[in-house]
Amino acid sequence: MYLFKYILKRLLLLIVTFFIIMTICFVLVKLLPTAPPTMFGKDTELILRRRVLLHQMYYDEATGEYYDTPIMEQYVYFLKYAFKGDFGVSEQLFVGQDVWSVFKQRVPFTVAVNVYSIILSIPLGIALGILAAIKKNTWIDHVISTGVMIVVSVPSFIYGFLIQYLLCFKLGWFPPIMDATNGPFSWTGFSTMLPASLCLSFGSIAGFARYTRAELTEVLTSEYLLLARTKGLTRTQATVRHALRNAMVPIFPMILGEFIGILGGSLILEGMFGIPGVGALYVNSVQSTPPDYNFFILLSSFYMLIGLVAGVIVDISYGIIDPRIRMGAR
Repeated sequence: MYLFKYILKRLLLLIVTFFIIMTICFVLVKLLPTAPPTMFGKDTELILRRRVLLHQMYYDEATGEYYDTPIMEQYVYFLKYAFKGDFGVSEQLFVGQDVWSVFKQRVPFTVAVNVYSIILSIPLGIALGILAAIKKNTWIDHVISTGVMIVVSVPSFIYGFLIQYLLCFKLGWFPPIMDATNGPFSWTGFSTMLPASLCLSFGSIAGFARYTRAELTEVLTSEYLLLARTKGLTRTQATVRHALRNAMVPIFPMILGEFIGILGGSLILEGMFGIPGVGALYVNSVQSTPPDYNFFILLSSFYMLIGLVAGVIVDISYGIIDPRIRMGAR
């Protein structure tokens, strides 16, 4: 009962938080200067009709002129059509095309590059963390801990430059740009997307290794593990049967959070490696002159929702995985 109330409370807070942030983003982006419709050439009439349909402006039939609608009134109509899946058409990047259709075409590429990075990072990160905990205060532990600190301190796009230079240009093992001809889940897509996945996996490997080492080190020094050793279990048996199971309790929500967040993607790496995902689309929508407002609003909503949902699911998973934790209880 406590867990149900806690989940309901978190979902309500998620909805309220999402709409507050969404309102702020919509108002701020609408305060920026918009592109004059006359600059869009043959698509001018289409964009004008869409703006009138979404009530971003009024059309005066008597004078044949267009007038801007008040921002909050625009927001009401935006929500009305957004719930129907209509976010307008692109006015800069894909002039005249439906932004939701373009978004759906690009999401699989972002999912793929993150899934590949998670498949690489989870076993490697946990294995390094276990090795560092078992070999605590030895040269192996020092090397792994130092490597983790270095990886955590360096942004992922720096690894992107290094991997492109070493693996793509010097060794020639991979092309510097992804081949998206056969889709993201084909062998061609996987092999050409691997350098970007490697860059994304470095941070996750370091995170899993650090948390696994910290948790397992604490468990290995606990009293119940000493009792297991006195009953005749070897160190390996006690570690595998008892220590690892308890150490994984806070690690599993972290893994779950990684899976929930796979749609987030990498805003910079997708552009560096030519991956046609939503991350590169988000960056391009902001960098275009003027910005592509419809894409920006849709993708901002997308990233906000993914972040909020990931946080809620990770919090709830603690109470499900560890029965000692009673979520929402006093």
